[in-house]
Amino acid sequence: MDASELARLIAQGRGTEPADLVIKNVRLLDLVSGDLAETDIAIGGDRIVGTYASYRGRREIDGRGLVAVPGFIDTHLHVESSLVTPPEFDRCVLRHGVTTAICDPHEISNVVGADGIRYFLEAAGETALDLRVQLSSCVPSTHLETAGARLEAADLAPFKNHPRVIGLAEFMNFPGVINADPACLAKLLPFQDGHIDGHAPLLIGTDLNAYLTARIRTDHETTTAREGREKLAKGMTLLIREGSVSKDLHALAELITVRNSPYLAFCTDDRNPLDIAEEGHLDFMIRTAIALGAEPLAAYRTATLSAAMAFGLRDRGVIAPGKRADIVLIEDLDHCAVRQVISAGRLVEDGLFEGRTRIAPVGLGSMKAPRVSAADFRVKAGGPTGPVMGVVPGKIITEHLRLSLPYESGYRNIDLDQDVVKVAVVERHGVNGNIGRGFVKGFGLKQGAIASSVGHDSHNICVVGADDADMALAVNRLGEIGGGFVVARDGVILAELALPVAGLMSLLTFEEVRDHLIPLRAAAKSLGVTLAEPFLQVAFLPLPVIPHLKITDKGMVDVDRFELIAA
Repeated sequence: MDASELARLIAQGRGTEPADLVIKNVRLLDLVSGDLAETDIAIGGDRIVGTYASYRGRREIDGRGLVAVPGFIDTHLHVESSLVTPPEFDRCVLRHGVTTAICDPHEISNVVGADGIRYFLEAAGETALDLRVQLSSCVPSTHLETAGARLEAADLAPFKNHPRVIGLAEFMNFPGVINADPACLAKLLPFQDGHIDGHAPLLIGTDLNAYLTARIRTDHETTTAREGREKLAKGMTLLIREGSVSKDLHALAELITVRNSPYLAFCTDDRNPLDIAEEGHLDFMIRTAIALGAEPLAAYRTATLSAAMAFGLRDRGVIAPGKRADIVLIEDLDHCAVRQVISAGRLVEDGLFEGRTRIAPVGLGSMKAPRVSAADFRVKAGGPTGPVMGVVPGKIITEHLRLSLPYESGYRNIDLDQDVVKVAVVERHGVNGNIGRGFVKGFGLKQGAIASSVGHDSHNICVVGADDADMALAVNRLGEIGGGFVVARDGVILAELALPVAGLMSLLTFEEVRDHLIPLRAAAKSLGVTLAEPFLQVAFLPLPVIPHLKITDKGMVDVDRFELIAA
């Protein structure tokens, strides 16, 4: 911007020349008092130039009967979990009022390494919403599993000063932090004067103090109000999460008060297009929080201004002169029904997404798993009693169960009466071909198999099944389609969705992906599955959440003792 352009915007703010865009007669939410006042909002270029006055505009839209609130900020998400590429994610969520999204390309980085970060930074330059990137801190996320790449501190350093980079992404290796692991310290040190995102499930007491001493500022893994209060008292900003699997909003809703709201933000972490289509995105979180008793002022502050402040985005988060013109027009505060969105001064219309430079996808051909057979899923054991993972609906944490299962000729088997079926992880990066085997309780699955190349965080193939042959069929089909989701039963593929971009994202539009998820969900239900989101639940089974079991590509591991307890 030069001096003449700045002078032009100042003149628009004074009203001595028409603004580029004016929203007429709209009710504006004051994020200080919570009051609503009828006003015009004048926009010049990408910024707001006037409020609480009457303005003329080169283009005017009628805001009568609507409420203007700042654009919503999703403070922590993995675009990969939307199953679409960044340009399609943009089209999907911007219409729900999300004008800023802070992403961690952790998933694609665990498959293709630094190329995944480069892909996201390049794609962010073409999105209509403001897509900011955090540098993936834990690639691989654990030594217990085989990832497709490794990123050390030196690999992240070239990206640190990129204009779209905010800081270091969720530091999942909290045991490494509190034990001062040298590799962890090497990643943390360059960001001591910047932003570091946290990932601290169940962490409290002096261990939490140690973690925060590394200047980690946020946490999106808080699952109880008691845990949240301690983290707030110790200076953390809580990123309250409501994704497709991890649903913490109800448990934390009591914390969403006007007093606490400066230290809260919302995030989705992992949310798929079908849930976005059926429920919404941050708009869904806002109206749900209000329905659970949060004051509207607290909910909207959490979604906007507080989020902006937590991440140093001081040019947005409030509708005021000089701020970025990210504005959402809604019908009323309680229901947050989005009617129009303005992103950086541009009306969100179909033409906004046209003419963008196509960014070449990365990770095509990343599925390198060997073909498997039914015999590969037999679980050898020393007796009938052993470990079983227990699924907790709506959570990514699992229960550590010990159950007696049918036992024959040295092999443990499934027990449908106890709702226990097999789970396996097949290494798919072409490193070692390992297969980890175990059992899981809580899917409701009675027959067939479900397989996914989305397997947090190393993204090997994870398969859950009641039949070894169907498990093999589903896994092999994933290799043929370049990754994705597959449902098989009685030797037949019932439904599938190809995700050829690193085995994580589709090349289809978000509408097409949404439409493919409907028969996939129906096929899973036909197997008896009772979980609302079976594919993402499968994807999260390999996730290491201390103190529970983890299915790795080497077997079932007790991550309390880092001990292999079933191969």
